[in-house]
This record gives sequence, C-alpha cells and structure tokens, in this order.
Amino acid sequence: MKPRTADMASLDETSPAPERPLWQKVLRSGGLPPPVGRWLRRQMPRRLFPRSLLIIIIPMVLLQSVVAFVFMDRHWQNVTNRLSDTTASEIATIVQLIDRAPTPAAAQTVVATAARSLFVSATLDPDGKLPPPMPKPFFSLLDRTLSSAIRDRVGKPFAIDIVDQEKFVEIQIKLNAGVFKAVVRRSQAYATNSHITLVWMAGTSVVLLSIAALFLRNQIRPIQRLADAAESFGRGRPIEGFRPRGATEVRQASRAFIEMRRRIERQMEQRTAMLAGVSHDLRTILTRFKLELAFFDDGPETEALKKDVDAMQAMLEDYMAFARTDIEEASETIDLANLMEDLAGEARRRGAETKVAFQGDREIEAKPNTLRRGLHNLIVNAARYGNTVEVSTRNNEGWVTITIDDDGPGIPPEAREDVFRPFFRLDTARNQDLGGTGLGLAIARDAIRGHGGDVLLTQAPLGGLRARVHLPA
Repeated sequence: MKPRTADMASLDETSPAPERPLWQKVLRSGGLPPPVGRWLRRQMPRRLFPRSLLIIIIPMVLLQSVVAFVFMDRHWQNVTNRLSDTTASEIATIVQLIDRAPTPAAAQTVVATAARSLFVSATLDPDGKLPPPMPKPFFSLLDRTLSSAIRDRVGKPFAIDIVDQEKFVEIQIKLNAGVFKAVVRRSQAYATNSHITLVWMAGTSVVLLSIAALFLRNQIRPIQRLADAAESFGRGRPIEGFRPRGATEVRQASRAFIEMRRRIERQMEQRTAMLAGVSHDLRTILTRFKLELAFFDDGPETEALKKDVDAMQAMLEDYMAFARTDIEEASETIDLANLMEDLAGEARRRGAETKVAFQGDREIEAKPNTLRRGLHNLIVNAARYGNTVEVSTRNNEGWVTITIDDDGPGIPPEAREDVFRPFFRLDTARNQDLGGTGLGLAIARDAIRGHGGDVLLTQAPLGGLRARVHLPA
C-alpha cells in the first residue's frame, strides 16, 4: 500500500489542478468576469479610508449624473424650447407686419413699436446685408434651438450672433425691405438659471463628502490603532495607551487582542520563570562537576571529562537561548553599523576573511541583545564553514536588508527550510567535526521574526550560502 500512496502523491504533485467552472470564477470575483475583477482589484486603493470614500463617492456621482442628465434633457431643454419658440413667434409676427407695411415709413413705425415693447433694440436697415456666417460654439443648446425655431417660424434667411455679447442675442432677418435686426436678452430665449441647480448640486455634494470623510476618518482611526498595536506587538515593541474604542465590532476585536496579548505574555513569563529555574539547577550541577574535576589529576581521561562538561555547558546555553523569551527586553535605538563591525570582528577571530559594507541610516529601533544574538549566529555560522565572509547592510525605504555570503559548502535548495527547524543537523552539507546543537539558525530566525522580519537562504555568488535578513527599520 505504501508504494501506491507514494505514486498517488507524486501524481497529485505533478498533475495540474482542475480548472474551476466559469460560474465559480464569476462568484469568486464578486459577480464580475474574472479579467474585470482582477483589473478592479489592481486599481483599488490599498488603504481602508480611500476604499470607504469610494463606496460613498461612486454612488453619489452616479446618482447626480443621472439627475443632471434628466434635468438637462427634460427641464432645461423644454424651457429653452418654449422660450426660443416664443421669441421666434414674436419675430415672425414683426416680419409679417413689415412685409405688409405699405410704405417704408410704416415699416419703421412697426420696428419702433417692437423695440419699445418686445426687444432691447430693433432696427430696419434698407441697404443692410446679412453678415458672413459666424463661428459656432462647440456646444450650445441656445444656438441649435433658436435657429431651428426661427427657421420654422420665419422661413427667411437669417443670422444669429450669440458669441460676441454675453447677455444678449442678436438676430438678423433678410427681408424685401432690408435687414431687420433685433437684440433680445438671453433670458428671453434661454433658460439661464439652470446652472444654479447644478452649482447647488455640486456644492451640497462637496459638503456631504466632507462630512462623510470626517465621519469615516473617526470610524477608521480605532481600526488603525488596533492594526498599529498588533504590528508593534508582532515586532516586540511596547504598546502604550491602547484601549478599545470605536464601533462595537472594533471594540470586540480590540478586547480580544488585549486578552490574547495578556495570555501570550503570561505564558512567556511562566516559561521564562521555569527555564530560569531549570537553568539555575543545571548550571549548579555543571559547576559542581567542574569543581570535582579540578581535584583530579591531569590525564587523558580528565581532559576528556572536562571537554564533555564544556560541551554540555555550550549545549545548555544553546538550549536556553532557543527557549528564552525576550518579551521583557525593551526596544531602543542602536547603531547598526557598529553592531555589524563588532560581529565581523568575531568572524575574523574565527579565521575567516570578512568584508563589511553599509549603506543608509545607521540607527534603527530594535531589541539590542535579541538582534545581536540572531545576527551573531548567522555570521558565526558563515565563518565556521567558509574562509571568506562578505556582509552588506542597506537601510532604505523603511526596511533593513542584511546579506551574509560565504564560500563554504552551502546547503542544498531542498534543505534550506529544514535547517531552521530546531535540532536539525545537515551533516552531509557541513563538516561533521564542527559539531553543534542544530539550534543556531533556528535561534537566528526566531530573533529576526521577533522584530517583524525574516531570514531567507539562497545560493551565494561566492559559491557557498547566502543568508538574507529583512528587518523593518
């Protein structure tokens, strides 16, 4: 049965995963086609506040767009059509009276009467000519509507000028008696007050969005405080002044976080107290062994026993370092460049040619002892198995990247994650005579992750192992 299980496992690993049906892809993408859903996810802002604003802004903009379209299409256009038709009817009446006037003097009398009662001004030029076509505005409801009304009502050659004068419209009609020119107010042919409604819509939208933004910011601030507290706790930094605030759900999550933090701290304190007692008892026994061996005569057996006691002492220190918690250690500002130089000096004392390079800000916030222990294990591990060690540090854009390269035998790619497991030894890749407890890399990753970072192992350009450390600055 075991070979059959292995074959099935290898088949599952090599065979491609079955493709989801289209309806499942649509549901997983929020009811949208998968390509559209992926594009929307890429375009969406990352933070909660702008996302919440979009939830308010998009429906409001769509609603006001529909309202504005309906208003422009129905109300504005209808009112403009009626005003333009009335103006065209009045002009048509005046044109008919001018055409029926028996004499030029009678025609002028008709024009003068129209100027007093209907128009801003009206004239009849017996020798006048229509001006050449004027440039039309790119978008003008008045030009189209009034021209259509005059064309239908009057039925004579005409010219309209709505560009040169801001508050007036000049209309010229070609008649047998000359050119009739009438100047009317825009309000007589055009719904000029419609923009007020649009201005009020825009103004109220700005006010409502401002109120919504302030409300959302106050609602999101407790969530941001909770996220900051969780991030600080994950990085091993103290949390000061945090308490549940905001909506009921946010308060519930905050209280759960506080209780979780207290439970973890209590467990760590209990473990620390227990380990302190065990360490004290074991160190007492080892000290007694050393004192008893001191009274023995020097010889091969005595030297072997002393080496065994020293090895037990070193193993005990490694075990305690791995099990120790540094929750009580406070973060402080440290000089990272000096720390890397000190650690490089330890590597040189072990016989490895060590080079150090540093870029960026020298100071970071970290737990000094914990960070030193983690980086020490990585650099000493490189010096133990290689003759050349290169350490480069870069502090840029809120992250610290520390790269440690050696020219040792390296580690196979399939085992680079296993070496971080406690008590794991890769004797085939490293020299067996160097020994060790199998906790060095596990302690290093635990210390780095306690600061919110991580350690990754890859192939080094020198031919050995590359340990890359990422830390938040």
